[in-house]
Amino acid sequence: MVNHSLFLAFLHASLISAHPAGDVRRDPVHVDPRSLPPSSSLDVTTSYSIVVLSSLQSVEPTIVPTVTGSVNTALPSGHETGSPINTSQPSPEGSLAPATTTLVPLYQVPTGPTSANIFVPIATDAPPAQIKQRSDHPVKQLNIYPQDTPYETNKFYANFFLGGQSNPTWTQPYSVSWSKGGGNAESWGLAVSHTEPSQLAWDSGDPPRYFIGPVGLQAIIFSATELGESTVLSTDTLQGFSANVNLAPSAQDETIVTFPLVQGMGFVTAVYTGGSPILQSGIFFKTLQYVGELNGATFKYQIVLNDGTDWLLYATPTGSLGAPPFTLKNSTTILGPEKFQGSIQVAKNPAGTSGENSYDASAGSFALSSSISASVDAHSGSYTLAWEKGGVQNQSLIMFALPHLVDSFDDTTFNALTDINMTTITKGNAQAVIADSITMIEGRLPTEIGFAPWQSSGNGGQGSVGNQLSAAAITAINNAAATELNEDFVAQSVLDSMYYSGKGLAKFAGVIYTMQDLAGNSGLAAAGLDKLKDVFNVFVNNTQQYPLAYDTVWKGAVSTGAYTTGDTGVDFGNSVYNDHHFHYGYFVYAAAVIGYLDPSWLTEGDNKAWVNMLVRDFANPSADDPYFPFQRSFDWFHGHSWAKGLFDSGDGKDEESSSEDAFASYAIKMWGAVIGDANMEARGNLQLAVHARSLQHYFLLESTNKVQPAKFIPNKVTGILFESKVDHTTYFGANPEYIEGIHMIPLNPSSSYTRTKTFVKEEWDTYFGNGYADTVEGGWRGILYANLALVDPVSSYNFFAADDFDYTHLDGGASRTWYLAYAAGLGGAS
Repeated sequence: MVNHSLFLAFLHASLISAHPAGDVRRDPVHVDPRSLPPSSSLDVTTSYSIVVLSSLQSVEPTIVPTVTGSVNTALPSGHETGSPINTSQPSPEGSLAPATTTLVPLYQVPTGPTSANIFVPIATDAPPAQIKQRSDHPVKQLNIYPQDTPYETNKFYANFFLGGQSNPTWTQPYSVSWSKGGGNAESWGLAVSHTEPSQLAWDSGDPPRYFIGPVGLQAIIFSATELGESTVLSTDTLQGFSANVNLAPSAQDETIVTFPLVQGMGFVTAVYTGGSPILQSGIFFKTLQYVGELNGATFKYQIVLNDGTDWLLYATPTGSLGAPPFTLKNSTTILGPEKFQGSIQVAKNPAGTSGENSYDASAGSFALSSSISASVDAHSGSYTLAWEKGGVQNQSLIMFALPHLVDSFDDTTFNALTDINMTTITKGNAQAVIADSITMIEGRLPTEIGFAPWQSSGNGGQGSVGNQLSAAAITAINNAAATELNEDFVAQSVLDSMYYSGKGLAKFAGVIYTMQDLAGNSGLAAAGLDKLKDVFNVFVNNTQQYPLAYDTVWKGAVSTGAYTTGDTGVDFGNSVYNDHHFHYGYFVYAAAVIGYLDPSWLTEGDNKAWVNMLVRDFANPSADDPYFPFQRSFDWFHGHSWAKGLFDSGDGKDEESSSEDAFASYAIKMWGAVIGDANMEARGNLQLAVHARSLQHYFLLESTNKVQPAKFIPNKVTGILFESKVDHTTYFGANPEYIEGIHMIPLNPSSSYTRTKTFVKEEWDTYFGNGYADTVEGGWRGILYANLALVDPVSSYNFFAADDFDYTHLDGGASRTWYLAYAAGLGGAS
């Protein structure tokens, strides 16, 4: 007899009695599954016989299965951008007169030690009043259940509520997609797929420009006899690591199957609430075999597909007794029991008997959601991903971890690893663990990195700060700063783009900091700071050309550019949540410099609240903030951010500039230090450490890299990394300085932490050491030579110190002053 007391009533009964906005039949009542009583109270309506399951079922396909899928080598729409180099710098004329006052910089003293869990709210109040609310966002919510917490916009599952809802979602290592009547099976269910390395499509170049995973493969499809052309797909409980996908026969019907999607889930799980399951396949079923009963609740079956892959099927009924019957009707269809209540799970098994034993140990259990906690102690930090569990409760989950996670496992988590390794398309091999939580250790937090140039000590220590400059270097830096601070701050910083504006502000902030702390010219720093505060005030007052608005639909701070122009691509798609970590990171850094140089600024007006609003928008650390979602941009499962917002994409989410991503973490760290928020500073340090690890695994490819495919490594950087492809290009062109340089900017104190000397040397020798750098036009040449300071600071310094230096070789977010100080601080001007 089935032991029903092992279960929670995870069937989301509250969800199946309602429909999402647009198709509402009655108001949904959401219930935390943990608060529900055990499902032993469910009526047992059916008792199955085991006789029909005793033999191997086998069929031969009558048509050729789909085993290659399709690929699209074009870049997806919705993220086309211009160059990040917004303008060439004017040749400065004249010098700014120093102020008669001097500055007294001060880091704020934290009010106390970090919390036991540093993921605590920054604030929970409304954005400043000058950020007007708008409820007319250009992207409407599509079949999403209302929820009390803000909606995530940049997460892995967004394709399910965007566009046609049929583009895939990658949970890693699986992908799932709504079949929507397509494929060999013409199914209306949810298709499960896993890509092997042999299925990747490659560019023919040497090295290849791209590799791409196929789409359209349908290994196993969860469906039901009730689903057809009127099927409606909805989503609910959109969280940082998970979401639920629901299928109903029509807009007027109740949901009959729910799929809890969680990053790294070991099983793809379908929770049926009265529908009649059918399993389908576009690759075709070859055999189906009933194996037996597990754990007193779950029944096991083996499936072999026509491509020779082995899959496991587990059924855990909650409203019946005995083994639910599954009949192999033909090569595309397995018929399940009628009006089934319970869960059905599938998993691909590449690890033979050992893998099967691992899956058996967790069958019937599945992850519903995930939460994160973290702590720091001096230079070390740890973070834990813990999963809420549905189904069978007295056994551990099986979950997958990406390589950068595995490499930082603590001992307990490492000992939970299994023999199951499954490839992902762009993140190497995922390894399965049997655990309800995993803990990662980062033992080299960048706590010593501040505003000054910094480099690793190279001996396992924390590092060294390059702030002891020679007299000659100080003279050159002073001369450059006097002229650059005489430039028109407004013309370079108050623009029709939050991205370009932020870069301009950060540029001048870096010059002013350099004057104060590195060159010892406090009078000139004070004069520049007065100009910078005036310009920054334009944004705090929200009087720029396209003011920010608080979007009450998706809940975030967005540019009104798309509202005004009707073009969702304006300003790199800021209005639809593209690139917020890139854009706002520059503002946060500039504010950190201002607050450091003039602590009184932090208490004036809305300055602190406005900057905190930006941090809350792209890096909110708490689900308890009612105004912004948890970690909109940064993905703690992948170890980096996703730039793409509310655009559907057949390639999934993507990230183009790994360096601007890491710079945003650095900016959070410095802002937290300046305002005395110990938890924010600690999160910034930990996030930057995770960034460094993940970027060196996936984006910045040393010759010894074992994660990305070997023949792609000579490209040195990934270019644009998607969930389903890597393309060594950019959205704005394919010049080497574009592709490599977008992973350099902005050169800042944390660059040497994320970009190893080995990598920088290999990259320079591959692309720029043959004289190519001296042929590069515009601001990209300055970027290349600033990056060179990481391995050859003398050549870098000499480039910027040359008497005939050409200011057109600086981009709109860079200064000669900072580049001189940066190279000198790393040893370029002894």
